[in-house]
Amino acid sequence: MPLFSVDLRKFEDMFRAIVARHYFRKWIPLSVIIGVAAGFSAIAFYEMLRHATTTLLTGIAGYHPPAPAGEGETFFKFPETPCLIPLVTCVGGLISGLLVYLFAPEAEGHGTDAAIDSFHNKQGEIRVRVPLIKMVASAITIGSGGSAGREGPIALTSAGVASIVGKLFKLTGKDRRIAVAVGIGSGIGAIFRAPFGGAILAAEILYLRDLEIEALVPSFIASVIAYSIFSMVYGWQPIFEGGEQYLFKDPLSLIYYAFLGVLCGLIGILYVKSFYGVKSLFDRWRIPNVFKPAVGGLLLGIIGIWIPHVLGTSYGWLQKVILGDFSAVSASLIIAIIFLKIVATALTVGSGGSGGVFAPALVIGGMTGAATWLLFHSLGMMPEASPAPYVIVGMMAFFGGVGKVPIAVILMVSEMTGTYNLIVPSMISTAIAYVITGRYTIYVSQVPTRADSPAHMGEYSAPILLRVRVRDAMTRRVIAVPPDAPVIKAAEIMARHEIRGLPVVEDSRLIGMITFSDVLRIPPEERREKPIREVMTRNVVVAHPDESLFEAFEKMVHYQVGRLPVVEDAKSRRLLGIITRGDIGRVLELRMGEILRESHPESYHTH
Repeated sequence: MPLFSVDLRKFEDMFRAIVARHYFRKWIPLSVIIGVAAGFSAIAFYEMLRHATTTLLTGIAGYHPPAPAGEGETFFKFPETPCLIPLVTCVGGLISGLLVYLFAPEAEGHGTDAAIDSFHNKQGEIRVRVPLIKMVASAITIGSGGSAGREGPIALTSAGVASIVGKLFKLTGKDRRIAVAVGIGSGIGAIFRAPFGGAILAAEILYLRDLEIEALVPSFIASVIAYSIFSMVYGWQPIFEGGEQYLFKDPLSLIYYAFLGVLCGLIGILYVKSFYGVKSLFDRWRIPNVFKPAVGGLLLGIIGIWIPHVLGTSYGWLQKVILGDFSAVSASLIIAIIFLKIVATALTVGSGGSGGVFAPALVIGGMTGAATWLLFHSLGMMPEASPAPYVIVGMMAFFGGVGKVPIAVILMVSEMTGTYNLIVPSMISTAIAYVITGRYTIYVSQVPTRADSPAHMGEYSAPILLRVRVRDAMTRRVIAVPPDAPVIKAAEIMARHEIRGLPVVEDSRLIGMITFSDVLRIPPEERREKPIREVMTRNVVVAHPDESLFEAFEKMVHYQVGRLPVVEDAKSRRLLGIITRGDIGRVLELRMGEILRESHPESYHTH
């Protein structure tokens, strides 16, 4: 026995080594390919966006928004003719609507949700045309002043490219889903220069309270490669400057960060409800979909006449408050931007325009952090001389709450601002915002856990079927017929009880089965005289009470039958009950329901 145990452990270790070699042999080259494709996709989209902004928002409307320090000059210029802004945003929305709704309707909105939906419900299938349409439409939407960000477009674009890679290499549905998740993370990691956070995001963004562990290792590889390709062109510096100056050393300040987390959570709920409220209004509006983004753009442009700060990504204004430059962003304007950015994003993306919701969320959260600092600073209660830490933590907490990615966003914003010194306060604020937002999420295609995803349903059903015995699921009160009864009696019983087969029993022993098909083979005039024993099937496939439901179901599938008589043993053939596919389905539904209630009980509370 000890010798057998040693051999078994060796066999298990060898098996795991083979599996690991196979896993890395497959995913290392795939991750490299996806990373390269995501890196060049990020460059292409970034260039499209830059040229669209220069041509539309700056060239026609005359508005030169500031850029974050890591992406250009923080110089800005307000338009000399503000009335041109609604024209530009309206035309941008119209062009975007025409591109999306005529060629790829799934590219409408913020994109990340479509990529998440593809993972859960479409086996990682994204049409080939989607990445290009999404890039062009989003560049025009944001470049014309649409209040949206780069995360959604690059997430769907990179996921689409990864899906194409999956088709080219004939990956299974499971592997294609992983490839799509890796595409999401690597594209975002590249364009935001946050490879670590992007890789974690790939695993975290699919669920409300879970992680796609299998996507982590490929995402690390792909995200680093995509980031390296992108940064070789645009530089290695973080997007924002000013965060590296702060060092957390005052535990009492956690009280202020907790307050910031509460604010971010409450405003986050407002953001989600406003976004989907406006989207619902546009969805119900009976005009052609191609015109809806134009209407949203027009309304946005009217806001932009007076508050152009909400146009585009608004990252430059976020940079200014990080640096404490309030010369062009007063306290009252900061508060206005918080709420007008919510409205502007709902009008831009909720109307069907193409763009992400990550950038607006960072701006709203960052401005909330700035407002918090200004409030306590004016009361003489704020120990920090710079608003930077509160702006940065606000960015993390707000999107961590509404995006349900608390780990990824802390890492991403740390990389985007060049500091890891705010990990401690960010954990407090983000956790509070995450709890307060609860079930509210900006990504409606997220599911609570892996158990809720159609992509993983088989993984949870098979173990359940292996654990449950046939005796615990079978029907014990069996309707049976004797072998000498006429065929017409079996037909009448089956018709009355709406069943398609009956066990034939003699002295409590199973000797055969008669089905509706057996009855139909007998001419109607003979059914009243011919005994069942001359018609029945004698070689009956049976189940035993100690077998698992998985074994019983395999028999049903293999022999193409819908029910199995359950006998005590092969020798006695004493009939104990009958098990049907419906019985197995009911047990599976019941046990899956128990798993779901344990994983998220709040969804099952009765009121």
